[in-house]
Order: sequence, then C-alpha cells, then structure tokens
Amino acid sequence: MAFTIAFAGKGGTGKTSLAGLTIKYLLKHNKQPILAVDADSNACLNEALGLKVHATVGRLREESLDAVRSGERPGGMAMEELFDYQVQQSLIESKGVDLMVMGRPEGPGCYCAANNIIRKYTDILSDKYPYAVIDNEAGMEHLSRRTTHAVDVLIIVSDPTVKGLQTAKRINELVDELKLDINKRVLVVNRVSDSRQDELQKLAQSLDLEIGAMIPQDSEIAEVDLRGRPVVELPDDAVSFVALSDMLDKLSMP
Repeated sequence: MAFTIAFAGKGGTGKTSLAGLTIKYLLKHNKQPILAVDADSNACLNEALGLKVHATVGRLREESLDAVRSGERPGGMAMEELFDYQVQQSLIESKGVDLMVMGRPEGPGCYCAANNIIRKYTDILSDKYPYAVIDNEAGMEHLSRRTTHAVDVLIIVSDPTVKGLQTAKRINELVDELKLDINKRVLVVNRVSDSRQDELQKLAQSLDLEIGAMIPQDSEIAEVDLRGRPVVELPDDAVSFVALSDMLDKLSMP
C-alpha cells in the first residue's frame, strides 16, 4: 500500500502548488513511482505538474452511463467492467508519476458518485505504487464524504489569515469527529512574510493549533505562474521548496 500524503484547506491557499512541490520533492529523492490524484472538481494539479489531461473520472462516468443506457457496451461488458477498463486507460503517465483526475461530472447533481469512484480507484491503484499524493477539493467536502481516508500524512494548508487558520481548526476537528484513518496531521501556513511569523504563531496557539511549517512568500512561484510554467520547474533553492522540503524531511517517509 502506498505511503499517502493528502492535502486539505480552504480555496486559494496554494494547496495545489504545495502538492506539486511535494511531488517534486519525492521525485528528487527517488521516491517513485508516484500516484498523483487530483480529487478537486476544479482540476489543476496537472498544470502544477506540466501534464495534459486527456480524460477525467467525472467524464468517464458519464460516458459509461451513456454506453449502458444505449446498449453500446463493447463485448457486452458490465458497466463496472467497462469503467474499470476506462479508468486504467485514463491515467496520465509521465516519468516517475502517474496522474488520475476527477474533473467535473458532465451530468447534473453533486459530486458524491465521482468522489466515491476516486476513493475506490485510489485504493485499487495505491497497491501498485509506493507513494501517493492526493490534492483534495477546497474546504471540507472531501472529509465529510470520507473521500480522504487511510492517509499517512494529512497536510492542512492555511494562508496567513484568521479565516484560513479557523478553517484549518475546523478541518482538524472534523478528522476527529469522523474518526478518519489518518496517522499524522501537519498544519502548513503558506505565503508567510517574515514580519508575520510571531503573530501567526500566537494566533495558532489561541486556536489550539500547532504550526508544522511556514512556507515563505516566494516570488519565484509567481514568476513560473506568469510564464505559464509548471511549479515543479521551480529551482531546488527556491525559498518555498526549501521550507517545504525541510518539513517533509521530518516525516520519516519509507
């Protein structure tokens, strides 16, 4: 079973960029192959990795339903057999990392079915990879629907704001409430200026939170974004990557 690192946090905290940099860290330390899972309906982990999406789980689900309704299943395959085959074919493969993307379901309704599918296939595929990185949707929906489970490290990402830390506190409490199978939780505050570190430590303490790492504001991330380049191309000495690497070093990954 893969050593699994999952990311949670409110929107706009830089969660996906940190997930991408975590994959960069794993590749740099030859901890591969990696299963990367973009469990956010607003998929963008592929952009952080510089990969092109040719299929999403949400879209495949709708296509499978249409095939069953129309009776056009190849070889008379059952829907589950058809979908199993399609998911295997949908993996976006690259050197050292394969990506599975949830995407937006084409049909009406909530994302519950797509979330359940992501959970099932993350479990199935995790047996084939030593490492997995899951970028979850913003907020706490993935936790309340139990999409995130059997996780070795849950990295809760906040921005340097009261609202961000309050959301982190709610996520931390929800993990306890749902009794999720998560071995370790780490709070990471992203885009922190030096002048605010003491203030953020005091705010976190007032919320009974312990900050595991503060990732500095990094102009180099803005630069790669502006150029339309993936965040994994950030240089190894970029301040954000150095700070994140220091925190990941402490996790004692196998």
